[in-house]
Amino acid sequence: MPIYEYVCDECKTQFEKIVINKQQEIACPKCASKKATIQLSVFATANGAASGGPSSSSSGGGGCCGGGCGCH
Repeated sequence: MPIYEYVCDECKTQFEKIVINKQQEIACPKCASKKATIQLSVFATANGAASGGPSSSSSGGGGCCGGGCGCH
């Protein structure tokens, strides 16, 4: 089940919601408005760094383990 981040269009409160299905209603926990905009989430990797996608600057040569195993 994915966790989505939203910002309320009415009061600008940011909140997270576990979404079971796409038809599930989303309501702001502060003002109960059902008008919210989904936000682009940044997630953490196993080493705790924020992921910026394939072009992120990480130490090492890339690959499955950061380049230490010689896989790439």
